[in-house]
Amino acid sequence: MLTLEGTIIDVAWFDYVPLVIYFVLVIGIGVLGRKHVSNAIDFLLSGRSLPAWVTGLAFISANLGAVEIMGMSATGAQYGLPTMHYFWVGAIPAMLFLGVVMMPFYYGSKVRSVPEFMYKRFGVPAHLVNSISFACAQLLIAGVNLYLLGSIVQAMLGWPMWVTLFVAALIVLSYITLGGLSAAIYNEVLQFFVIVAGLLPLTLIGLNRIGGWQGFVAKVSAEPCGPGQEYGCGAGQLQTWPGQALSGFPYPWLSVVGIVFGLGFVLSFGYWTTNFVEVQRAMASNSIRSARLTPIIGSFPKMFIPFIVVIPGMIAAAIVPELISYKAGTGAEVQWNQSLIYLMRDVLPNGLLGLAVTGLLAAFMAGMAANISAFNTVITYDIWERYIQKDKDDAYYLKLGRIATVTATIVAIGTAFIAGSFSNLMDYLQTLFGFFNAPLFATFLLGMLWKRMSPTAGWVGLVFGTLSAVGVFILNQTGVLDLPGQGSAFLAAATAFVVDVVLSVIVTQFTAPKPESELVGFVYSLTPKSALQDPGNVKYPWYRRPVPLAGISLVFVIALNFVFA
Repeated sequence: MLTLEGTIIDVAWFDYVPLVIYFVLVIGIGVLGRKHVSNAIDFLLSGRSLPAWVTGLAFISANLGAVEIMGMSATGAQYGLPTMHYFWVGAIPAMLFLGVVMMPFYYGSKVRSVPEFMYKRFGVPAHLVNSISFACAQLLIAGVNLYLLGSIVQAMLGWPMWVTLFVAALIVLSYITLGGLSAAIYNEVLQFFVIVAGLLPLTLIGLNRIGGWQGFVAKVSAEPCGPGQEYGCGAGQLQTWPGQALSGFPYPWLSVVGIVFGLGFVLSFGYWTTNFVEVQRAMASNSIRSARLTPIIGSFPKMFIPFIVVIPGMIAAAIVPELISYKAGTGAEVQWNQSLIYLMRDVLPNGLLGLAVTGLLAAFMAGMAANISAFNTVITYDIWERYIQKDKDDAYYLKLGRIATVTATIVAIGTAFIAGSFSNLMDYLQTLFGFFNAPLFATFLLGMLWKRMSPTAGWVGLVFGTLSAVGVFILNQTGVLDLPGQGSAFLAAATAFVVDVVLSVIVTQFTAPKPESELVGFVYSLTPKSALQDPGNVKYPWYRRPVPLAGISLVFVIALNFVFA
């Protein structure tokens, strides 16, 4: 056994075998991808050549980063089954809406990014605000993935955090710089299967250790309530609704409204329909049908991911001594973010331990790569080419994309230390989503449905929507508001959405709209239906068409909400 000072996990030499194999495959895909990168479009957008099953798995794998793995397991350990709302309320409906309604606009308009869509709909000010805010958000979120990637290496080897961050960043940088988006996407497909293979044994062995599902229910129900745990302790963790511990709202009806509107509508639709990290995967596909199918295909594994993420977090809180003490308020020096690492330490034998660690590393690399590949596209096309250096040759932008990739990776090392200051990373991430995604979704949705909305209203709504979310955050931090859990993030997102819509409507009354001729393809009522459909769609059977497949997914997720209510 290899045990170094400062390590949490004791690994044997053969635990490194799956890691070595995985890293060889990752770098190999980057090298092979380089052969297919001949221009900036190939590097940044994969040449729009990939089939739906590849982009669908990449779509969900890009989201299987720190948020999904460590953040959701931490939230599961802290609050229990209400964490399922992040998947069944806060993801699937928005993913289906993206596939059925939004992707035809993105793909059909042939834009290269979400900010570029904003440029063509609203003009320069809204585009510039969105581009800068999006780029900043990706650097902050990439830091989350990098921090957790480094924490796994540190847990195994005991290296100082700054060393582990540098090594982890170097690995991700190598294959993105070599192969661009195609390498990132094909690696994400590989990473999806590695993640599942790594986390499924952890769930099964953890359940076996705790006495199966009945033992799990009994153990969780018997947990004592710690200080300040009015809701969601003991048996309350086994009920998804009303989810008061998660929302932070004291009244059941208010908690339901907060989860459905704050998380299920504003945060969820804001993230999934306007976040270029996800949309970029669908835009790399080879047709409108494939682009629409991308998030719909991704919704099926998405709805079952919590069983290998949230449940292990709850098991960890029930059987790991350090977490039991921490949850009871007895002062153990741990963080919720470490739940999975401690569970791996306590239940996995060597061999499977290496596979689980590989799965976690794959998840964090997928998440960070997705953030950086989206960042370099927006920096190259939406900021640099549009405002700084226009009309350069393609080789110039290809080189710039690689420079942006290196720069983003270096900055992410710094933002990783910000992420490390939060005990539960979901608190940090939901705050960021409230700042950046909620107002963007309001502007985007209103602009797509209302042709009269003016360009001035577009940027005013974005700016003041963001500022209102920041204001709610400050009020909660200074004690003016008292919203535990993630209630402040839900309220901030809802406030940003409402402020954005109200101001956009008011400002539009006093400013001029764009000519209707410039809004075809960007406003629903002005876009011919033929432009939003793939003519080849009719030759496929019903189960390979976007709308029927989305209907099946929706039925499944509604059933899951009832079963675990």
